[in-house]
Amino acid sequence: MNKTLLTLAIAAPVAFSSFSVSADTLKIGMSQYPEGLHPTLVSNVAASYVLNTAYRKTVIYGKDWQPQCNVCVEIPTFENGLAKRITREDGSEGIKLTVTVRDDLFWGDGTPLTTKDIQLGYEIQKDERVGNPGLQEAKTMEKLVLLDDKTFEVYLSKVSFKYRTDYFPDPLPEHVEGALYRADPTNYSKTTKYATDPTNAGLYYGPYVLNKVSPGSFITVQRNPHWKGQTPAFDELVFKTVENTSALEAHLLSGSVDYLPGEIGLSLDQVLQIEKRHGKKFNVHYEPGLLYEHLDTTMNNPHLAKKEVRQALLYGANREQLVDKLFSGKQPVADTNTSPRDLGFYPEVKRYEYNPEKAKSLLKQAGYTEKNGVMVDADGNELHIELATTAGNKTRELVQQVLQSQWKKIGVKVSINNQPARVYFGDTLTQRKHKGLAMFAWYSAPENPPRTILHSNSIPTEDNGWSGQNYIGYQNPKMDALLERVEAELDDEKRKAIFFEIQKIYAEDLPALPLYFRADSFVMPKWLEGVTPTGHMFASTNWVEEWTTTK
Repeated sequence: MNKTLLTLAIAAPVAFSSFSVSADTLKIGMSQYPEGLHPTLVSNVAASYVLNTAYRKTVIYGKDWQPQCNVCVEIPTFENGLAKRITREDGSEGIKLTVTVRDDLFWGDGTPLTTKDIQLGYEIQKDERVGNPGLQEAKTMEKLVLLDDKTFEVYLSKVSFKYRTDYFPDPLPEHVEGALYRADPTNYSKTTKYATDPTNAGLYYGPYVLNKVSPGSFITVQRNPHWKGQTPAFDELVFKTVENTSALEAHLLSGSVDYLPGEIGLSLDQVLQIEKRHGKKFNVHYEPGLLYEHLDTTMNNPHLAKKEVRQALLYGANREQLVDKLFSGKQPVADTNTSPRDLGFYPEVKRYEYNPEKAKSLLKQAGYTEKNGVMVDADGNELHIELATTAGNKTRELVQQVLQSQWKKIGVKVSINNQPARVYFGDTLTQRKHKGLAMFAWYSAPENPPRTILHSNSIPTEDNGWSGQNYIGYQNPKMDALLERVEAELDDEKRKAIFFEIQKIYAEDLPALPLYFRADSFVMPKWLEGVTPTGHMFASTNWVEEWTTTK
C-alpha cells in the first residue's frame, strides 16, 4: 500500500559527487526518499521499491498476479495438504500452514536464513509497542511453531481466502536485530540497525545489499556475494531522490539519471510530454493498475465529518475534465477504491458526475448557507478546508489548483498545505495530523479487502503505537462486518458479492474522495531490458536480477 506528489518550476540538476559511477551502474531517479528502511515498520512505495532489491517479503503477488513465495519451497494450499482447516479452542475455525524455508538463502554477511529469523519477524510484526502499520493483519497469525531450522507452522485465528498470501511472517535477522528488539521493544524503531546502520550487510538477503545511504538524497546498493539466485547484470544501482518532479525530469534529460520507474518516478502527464518531445531517446511504457489516487478525509474535521459535505465535494469536482486534460484520458476516473482491472470491481457502483448545483443543494441540506460567495454553517463558520499533499509533485499541485478553483464555485474555500514526502508519510498521516483532505495514492494487491484503511480497529492512535492505516478515522459497523466476512469467504462468486457491498457503502459514505486510477509510467533507456511492470503493489524491483543491459 502507498502514497505520492508535484511542483511547477524547473530546477537545475543536483550534483551527486559523493559516489563514483561505473559502466556497470544503473542510476534510477525517484520522486520520493524512503521515510525509513525497516521492511516491517515502513509501508510506503519509495521504501519498498529500494528494499525489494535487497530484501523480499516471504510471499508476494508475482508478475502474473499469482502468489509467489520468496522464502519457502512451496506455498501452502488446501490442495497440496500444507494448509489445513483446524478447530480452535473456542470452537471456531482456523487454518494451519506448514512452511519449509529454502536452503539457498543467506543474509549478506553469510549467515543462513533460518526459522529463527522467521520467529523474530513474527514477534516484531505482532508487537503493539513497535508501531507496525500492518499490526491488525499480523494478529491473525495467533501462533508460530518452529519444527526445526527450516520448517515452521503458522496457526491462523480465522479462515481467510488470503491464507496463501497475507499471513506469513517476514524474516528479520535474529543475529543482528534480535537483541536490539528484545532490549527495548518500545524504542525498537529508533534502535534498529535498519535506522542506525542501514548499510549493515546482515540486514539483507536479496540479490543486493545497501552500501551507501545519504538521507534525503541517494541510496546505493551493490551485489550481495551470498546471493545464490540469478546474478544481477549491474554491479551497483544508485537510487537518486529528486522530490521536485520537474527537476527530476531535468535529471533524466541531462543523463544524471538513466531510468525513471513507473512506481515512484514521474506522473503520466509529464511522461506523455517526454514521449512527445524525446520519444526516440527512451522506451516508454504505461502500465494501468491498482494504484488509486484519492483524498483522505478526516472525521476529526467538523465539516468533513458530514457525509453531505463529502458528497458535495465530489459532485463539485469535474474529474472527467481533469483526467482528459492532464492525462489524455489514460487514467480513468475512480468511483471507489477498487480498480476496474480488479476481480472484485462492481460495475454498477454509484457514480458522482460533475454537478455543482447538486453539490450546493447537499451543502444546504447539511445546514450551510451562502454568505459573500462562501458557505457557512449555523454557527457562522466558513466551509474552509485544508488540502495537503507531497511538496514538489507537479501533477498533484496542478490537481490541487483545479480542485481549489472548482470548489470555489460551490462556496468551499480551500487552503493548500504541502509537505516533503518524508514528513507527510512519516509523521502527518501516520499520526493523523492532517486537518482536512490529504491527497496520495494507495497501491493494492489483487483482490485486496481494504481492511487496514477502512476497518475501525485500524485507526492509528497513540495507545496502539500509531499502528494501522485508517488515517481517516472512519468507523462504520456495517463496513467492519463486511470486511470480516469477505476474508472468510472462500467461494469466489460469494466473495465477489461481498466486495460489491463494500463498494456500495464506500460510494455512499465516501470516507475518502476517489479521483482516478493511475497508470505507472516507465521511462527507460533503450539499452535497459527485462523490467516487467506489474500493475499491483509489488514493484518491478522484486525481479531486479532479471534486468539486463545491451550496452
